[in-house]
Amino acid sequence: MPRPLTPQTIELVKQSVPALAVHGAEITKRMYAKLFEDDHIKSLFNHANQGEGGSQVHALAAAILGYARNIDNLSVLAPVVERIAHKHIGYHILPEHYPFVARALLAAISDVLGEAATPQLLEAWGEAYWFLADILTEREQELRQAIENKSGGWTGWRKFVISDKVPESDVVTSFVLRPADGGRVLRHRPGQYLTFRLVLDGHEVKRNYSISCGPNDEYYRISVKREEDGQGGSRYLHDDAEIGTILEVTPPAGDFFLPDEPSRPVVLLSGGVGFTPMLSMLEAIGSDYPELEAHFVHGALNSSTHAMDRHVRSIASAHGRVSVTTFYSAPSVSDAVGLSHDQDGYITVDWLSQKTSLQTSEFYLCGPKPFLRSLVSGLTRAGVPSDRIHYEFFGPADELIAA
Repeated sequence: MPRPLTPQTIELVKQSVPALAVHGAEITKRMYAKLFEDDHIKSLFNHANQGEGGSQVHALAAAILGYARNIDNLSVLAPVVERIAHKHIGYHILPEHYPFVARALLAAISDVLGEAATPQLLEAWGEAYWFLADILTEREQELRQAIENKSGGWTGWRKFVISDKVPESDVVTSFVLRPADGGRVLRHRPGQYLTFRLVLDGHEVKRNYSISCGPNDEYYRISVKREEDGQGGSRYLHDDAEIGTILEVTPPAGDFFLPDEPSRPVVLLSGGVGFTPMLSMLEAIGSDYPELEAHFVHGALNSSTHAMDRHVRSIASAHGRVSVTTFYSAPSVSDAVGLSHDQDGYITVDWLSQKTSLQTSEFYLCGPKPFLRSLVSGLTRAGVPSDRIHYEFFGPADELIAA
C-alpha cells in the first residue's frame, strides 16, 4: 500500500469539494484537452466516450468529487477503483502513462480555479493523485500477473482472426474470434468484455465489446449491434471485417461477472444489445450449474432487432431450471405475444416482483442508461440490497457512479 496521506493534504482536498462541485466538469474537460495534445496519450482513450454530451467528462468529474469527499474513508470507493483498474487492463494503460494525467489534471485545476489554486492546494492534489495512482497500479499489476499465470493468458495486444461471422438479427452480428497464433485463449469470467484496437480512416480507436459465449479454451464470440450514429467501430465490423480479418485484442476484463459458485437464484436482465454478457452467463449456467435456478428476461424493440432467441431458449430447455421471458416495446405488425415474444411493453419491477423472488435472487443487468436507471433504482426502492444488484453499462454511466 502507498504511504498514507498527510492530515494537511486530507484537509485541503476536502476543502476543495465546493469548488469541485461547481467547476468539476470544466476541470476535467480542460484536463482531457491537455492530455489529447499528445497523440500517444490520445490514442489510449475510447473517444466514442468523449461524446454523448461529454459523458466521460462528467463521469470523471463525479469520480474526482467522490474521491475528494471520501478521501478520509476510501473504502467507500473500492468498487470504483476496481472498475477503473479493469478498464486500464483493457486499454493497456501502464504505469508510465500516469505522469501525463497528473500534469494535465494539476494544470487544469490551476487554469480553472485561478488564484484559488494555491501552491498548497496543488501540492495536496498532487499527493492525493499519486496516492490513488499507486493503489491503481498495484491492483493492475495484481490483475496482470493473475492473467499471465492462467492458461491462455497474455498481456497487451494479441492478434485474433475472425473465424466466423453470423447475422443474428437485422442489427446484430456475431463474430467468432480465434488466436492468430493458434494458441489457447484465457477462459473469461461470464460477463466480461474484450477491448479492441482498430484503425478507422487512418486513426487508431479503442472499442469494448462484451463476450457473448460461455468460457472455453478455444475462442471468444462478440455480438455487435450496428450503430448508424456511432463513431465507426460497429460499422467497420459489420461492413468491412470479414472471415479472416485480423483484430488486436487485450485480455478479458471487467468486474461485472457471474461468481464461480453462484448460491442464489439468478435473474439476468437485459435491454437491447445488453443481452451479450447475459448470454455468456446463461451459457455458463447451462454447462456448469445444472441445479441453479435462473431467469433470462430480455427487452427488445421487436423481432427485427431481437437476436439469438432460439439459442437462448434451447439452453433454457436443456437446463430445465431456466425461464425465458422477452418483452417487445414496439412490436411490428407481424409480432404476436405467445409467438414472437412473451410480453408487450417494458420490463418493470412490478413484473419482476410477481415472477421472481426479490428477496432471495441476485440481479444482473446490462442495457442502455434509461433501462439501468429505471431498474437499478426500482429494485433498490423495492428493497433489494445493493450488493445483490450488479450492472454493466455502455460507456460512462456518470449518474450511476455518482449515485
